[in-house]
Amino acid sequence: MKVELCFYASLASLLPEYAVNNACFVELAENTTVRDVLRQFAVPEDIPKLVFLNGIHAREDEVLKPGDRVAVFPPVAGG
Repeated sequence: MKVELCFYASLASLLPEYAVNNACFVELAENTTVRDVLRQFAVPEDIPKLVFLNGIHAREDEVLKPGDRVAVFPPVAGG
């Protein structure tokens, strides 16, 4: 199934080389979870992150469907 991945800031470098503007479409197996995607693309497990599935905060055990959009943001700091 095809899904869109969007990795932001320091995580963008984990996307495939063909990614444009921090996003790309990838083919994944049926029943792939958000956690599976994070592992497949080597997102460090030890850093806090915000994950959104189709614009809604997602749990890592959620199963993806064709056409889904997964967006991952690293920790943000500032003041």
